[in-house]
Amino acid sequence: MLRRATRLAALALACGLGTWNGSAENALLRKPAPQFARRDLHGTMVSLRADRGKVVLLSFWATWCAPCQQELPQFAAWQKAYGPDGLQVIAISMDDDARPVRALAHKLDLQYPVVMGDAALGKRYGGVLGLPVTFLIARNGTVAERFEGESRLVGIETRMKELLARR
Repeated sequence: MLRRATRLAALALACGLGTWNGSAENALLRKPAPQFARRDLHGTMVSLRADRGKVVLLSFWATWCAPCQQELPQFAAWQKAYGPDGLQVIAISMDDDARPVRALAHKLDLQYPVVMGDAALGKRYGGVLGLPVTFLIARNGTVAERFEGESRLVGIETRMKELLARR
């Protein structure tokens, strides 16, 4: 029975249907966000260090993830609305091939950096076992929140606004 429950929980995470409250999730909270520098889909270097002083919404996602496809346009709207207040959205695709990522980013008209991720980067962020996984990084570079699975966008926005209000 325990094995079946474990498999069901893993399946739910893989499909973005739940959250996981394990130690990996909490390991980064209130600690410096792992640094990275990668080229986005347009060839521009994207560095977390370059966004120090901003609130960063960092989203791990994939083209095959339905909840991800629902969140990405909302993140684009937030980038437009809250960018002047210091928000920077960065999307990290966990797809193996950039072609479908480019196509979806174009279709959704994402006006924020989209970079390709990999297992090593996911591991640095506490393990990305299911998608989407979204982090809010405070202006001082520390991880303020981690949201896993199909997120409640209202909760993300509320916390994001709190972080943006802190100067």
